Amino acid sequence: MSEQPKPLALVVDDEVQIRRLLRVCLEADGYRVHEAASGQEAITEAAQRKPDVVLLDLGLPDMEGVEVLKRLREWSRVPVVVLSVRDREEDKIAALDHGADDYVTKPFSTGELLARLRVARRHADPAPAVSVFHSGALEVDLTARLVRLEGKEVKLTATEYSLLRLFVQHAGKVLTHRQILKEVWGPGYVEQTHYLRVYIAHLREKLESDASKPRLITTEPGVGYRLLAEA
Repeated sequence: MSEQPKPLALVVDDEVQIRRLLRVCLEADGYRVHEAASGQEAITEAAQRKPDVVLLDLGLPDMEGVEVLKRLREWSRVPVVVLSVRDREEDKIAALDHGADDYVTKPFSTGELLARLRVARRHADPAPAVSVFHSGALEVDLTARLVRLEGKEVKLTATEYSLLRLFVQHAGKVLTHRQILKEVWGPGYVEQTHYLRVYIAHLREKLESDASKPRLITTEPGVGYRLLAEA
């Protein structure tokens, strides 16, 4: 009977001493550990290595930890525990609102940290992270934020990309007009269906071989839209 592989923790912190401390602590508790010293490195490593948990500092040299959280949550439900010297309530709220599972302030007790990691992992979404989506000739790399059609890059506006990303995250499922408007434009826009019609038309022009007969982004009459899910 083969042994279960040890869980992988990704430690994201620009301080070497903190990374060393966490490595010792985590390895003693049965984790494998990989490190990242910047936000972009963390996003890349998370996509490639598929860690079981991420320990994330907020003060990174290239971007804020909250931005790393936002990027991760575009395609992954990996448990993220923030470790930060910042103890202001607004910092904690921002991190939790943007997808952190827990928030631990430095300095911290290693026993408490390990307990919080166990809780975060117990509550984790078991669905696997998918960072590159394919449907027919369409490829969406959620990590790099790149869209390709038949191997050629397609330029999308920020709103067009947000709309496509939402479809990718729910590929094969019908999204109602209100759901889409709330997620992409915000709660105050749930009645503005003309926004949605315009941007769906833009996406179809860029992604469909024949925008007048869409096969990729289909209309569910009176309900919403669906993105074709295809291996």
